[in-house]
Amino acid sequence: MAKDRDHVVAVFNSSRDTTDMLREVFEHHGFVVVTAFTNELRDGETDLESLIRQHRPSVIVYDIALPYEANWRLFQHIRAAPICEGVPFVLTTTNVAQVQKVAGADEPMIEILGKPYDLGLLVEAVTQAAQRRAVTHETPTSP
Repeated sequence: MAKDRDHVVAVFNSSRDTTDMLREVFEHHGFVVVTAFTNELRDGETDLESLIRQHRPSVIVYDIALPYEANWRLFQHIRAAPICEGVPFVLTTTNVAQVQKVAGADEPMIEILGKPYDLGLLVEAVTQAAQRRAVTHETPTSP
């Protein structure tokens, strides 16, 4: 998929097993993958701005897991960061209805997938988001 230009997928998740599995799946489909643990982003152990500036992701896959409120606040913080302007998100969650309600079901920069998710659908959602991103922006803006 990413043969014409290496599309970078940033995977933000709390589970090492999940990030390892998603890395393998996305790399198999031609993506370059960078990962960060949500607790490290929240605690400042991983610097969001540096990570985004260095890797310039085409898409961010973000898991809204327990604790939902803390992970939702972190998502809002990431989405509002100027360095992430225009970067589409694919959100995964067990609570799709609530996330659609608070995110806006028709938000064009957010795709929401329920868990457990079908890996084929996840790859398809990421691929489509990366393609939309490539059409609208070459890379994320730098401050």
